[in-house]
Amino acid sequence: MVNKLKIAPSTDPCGNVDDLCVYVRKLNNFADYIHCDVMNKNFVGRDTITDKDVHEVYLRTLVPLDVHLMVNEPARIVKDYISAGATIVTVHYEAFKNKNKLVKTLKEIRSRKALSGLAINPGTDVIEIMPYLAYSDLVLVMSVDPGYSGQKFLESTCLKVKKLKQIREDYGANYLIEVDGGINPDISKRLRINGADIIVSGSYIYSAEDRAKAIDELR
Repeated sequence: MVNKLKIAPSTDPCGNVDDLCVYVRKLNNFADYIHCDVMNKNFVGRDTITDKDVHEVYLRTLVPLDVHLMVNEPARIVKDYISAGATIVTVHYEAFKNKNKLVKTLKEIRSRKALSGLAINPGTDVIEIMPYLAYSDLVLVMSVDPGYSGQKFLESTCLKVKKLKQIREDYGANYLIEVDGGINPDISKRLRINGADIIVSGSYIYSAEDRAKAIDELR
């Protein structure tokens, strides 16, 4: 049986916090998550929303917040985003030189009653993160280079999703598989067949005249 996809519109295309707050209000009845893209220049070359901005979003939606930390030293700030209202906090595998600290951070997220997410960039193989899947409630596969909305989907992503699904089945794990970047309805269908549970969408939903319809098309 093919799973039903959940859709997480991204905050990234929004120009400012006021725009973002209006946007998330309009998604209350349609989105499954709000994907809060948090970036800093030391990791991806851009600065975006802060924990205070995430809290403003939290106050304006009933939809769970899926916070994606594209930052260096995420261990220092996970607690701030959980306090701001995050249901899921995802950190990047590549942000940790010390992998023991990665494990500690994933455990801390769980200890603070949020779901722990582990993200991988296009250049990272699924095999590299196998030792950390036991500490992850969600694995986020980046299907574009992180940092900018509107990029072309990388076809190698489907194989990564398929591998993660197989590992999940082989080991009796229960992490969710999420994919972010360059996704349209045709790609979404392929990702669902290969095992994806959640699709993140930025410009496809944000630029649509009928955003509810765009979400349905992706789902």
